[in-house]
Amino acid sequence: MKEFVAKPLRMALTGLVQAGKIKALPERLDFDRPKQAEHGHLASNVALLLARAEGRKPRDLAAEIVAALPGSEWIARCEIAGPGFINFFLQPAAFHAAIRNARHHRDQFGAGRMGGGEKVQLEFVSANPTGPLHVGHGRGAAYGASLANLLRFTGFDVQCEYYVNDAGRQMDILAVSVYLRYLEELGVALPCAFPDNAYRGDYVRAIAAHLRGREGDRLRRPAGALAGPAGEADPEAAMDALIVRIKTALGPDYGILHSAGLDEILADIRDDLSAFGVHYDRWYSERSLMDKGAVAAAVERLKADGHCYLQDGALWFRATAFGDDKDRVLLRDNGAYTYFASDVAYHAEKFARGFTRVIDMWGADHHGYITRVRAALRALGLDDGRLEVLLVQFAILYRGQEKISMSTRAGEFVTLRALREEVGNDAARFFYVLRRADQHLDFDLELAKRHSEENPVYYIQYAHARVYSLLRQADERGLSRPPAEVDLSLLQEERELGLADLLWRFPESVMQAAGDREPHQIAFYLRELAAAFHTYYNATRILVEEDPLRHARLALCAAVAITIANGLRLLGVSAPEQM
Repeated sequence: MKEFVAKPLRMALTGLVQAGKIKALPERLDFDRPKQAEHGHLASNVALLLARAEGRKPRDLAAEIVAALPGSEWIARCEIAGPGFINFFLQPAAFHAAIRNARHHRDQFGAGRMGGGEKVQLEFVSANPTGPLHVGHGRGAAYGASLANLLRFTGFDVQCEYYVNDAGRQMDILAVSVYLRYLEELGVALPCAFPDNAYRGDYVRAIAAHLRGREGDRLRRPAGALAGPAGEADPEAAMDALIVRIKTALGPDYGILHSAGLDEILADIRDDLSAFGVHYDRWYSERSLMDKGAVAAAVERLKADGHCYLQDGALWFRATAFGDDKDRVLLRDNGAYTYFASDVAYHAEKFARGFTRVIDMWGADHHGYITRVRAALRALGLDDGRLEVLLVQFAILYRGQEKISMSTRAGEFVTLRALREEVGNDAARFFYVLRRADQHLDFDLELAKRHSEENPVYYIQYAHARVYSLLRQADERGLSRPPAEVDLSLLQEERELGLADLLWRFPESVMQAAGDREPHQIAFYLRELAAAFHTYYNATRILVEEDPLRHARLALCAAVAITIANGLRLLGVSAPEQM
């Protein structure tokens, strides 16, 4: 809709430049939507922007610009307000064009070319494959998938990626946890009490049972090879020692144990996300970075450029020289690379793949990690401005007024799968994006299941279904549906023009949400559109006998349904035709 005003405004300004009345055109034209209807439909501050350079009073300059505006079928009149704003009042035809646009473009209504084909890599969730996804991961999944949809819809070339942390200590702890449960499955006395810092969920027992079913007792080893000295006070040191003993005892068979937990949990994560409507173009293995020497190569680059030093047997990256608050270990004194070293190699590899922008979504507790990754990129001679990090806060579950415990032992709803089974995919996807990702989110399970206007996703879906109910009613009564060409000039009521105005705001909302990386803006927009449609539906008789007026009103309703469906699809939510 802004182009209806922007085009004649550019013509007016160009004419003034050519006539020597102003010196130069502004770099861009910005428009705001006035909050009060009496101030018009769009407002421009162009006179205020030009006034200083022109040495003119803004109101005088605004009057000259308005006088130079060419005739337009879209603009009814202009007013000069305040210090020099130009308020534009549009003709009904400008709003009718939104209906025509939506019906013509259908599932592409609202799409844009802002991205220009820019290659973007979007990494999100990337939870360690040490257990099933929980509700915190669900928020990152919904946010990431919705943002990917938004970016693609606005012209970006997006690749979604899941970084699989399949190397390192946590995977070894999982392997040890599985092995101890495996020994229990065999009826063997454990070499030690089951550690408190091991993975204790029922899923570990299930993996161990499957391992026994495949391998029998082949992985059993003598108790003496597994038992360690008694009285180790530090539980983490005791765990590390147990890992070494089990690795030594199993030898090459340790790979079977390691893969048993990894493969089963990763398959569960894949299935869970797929069922949630979240799909990835690539699952990238951390272990593959190790295997092809990428981590060693990245560390060697930092060493060769003089950005590392040895201290206490460990290799440190001089991160403070690149803006971090302290230096970081790359290689421990035991010869093992840190997680940070892997992340340095992974981000260098991302840039090498030719992405012009790399977007990482991390939990809010990783805020301090941003500076060290940027520091490493700068040390490697890479443009860290191409890295964008978005933080995702945790979701707090409620059942009405009661807060639900999130303990992995006592929690009523720990897993994403349990949440989806409770409220359904649509409610989960929508509720997860009801707030900015970096804000805390209270997720009310009872509200998410309620079939009333209090439940925003139900309220929006019901608006879509109501349109299709109207079309079915028209068929049942033998009334014709609107043809391709409809006399939209018959739509003159305030609610009709207001609905059409909201339709024009959808492409604007999509562009804004994509640029701000904020899918919740689409959720807010859809709630406003659904509320306006329900009000119109309840106040206006749509299936009138007169064909032209009925066709026009049904065309408006159909355009609303198209817009709702497109918005819901961006959020990964279905648009049912019947409820």
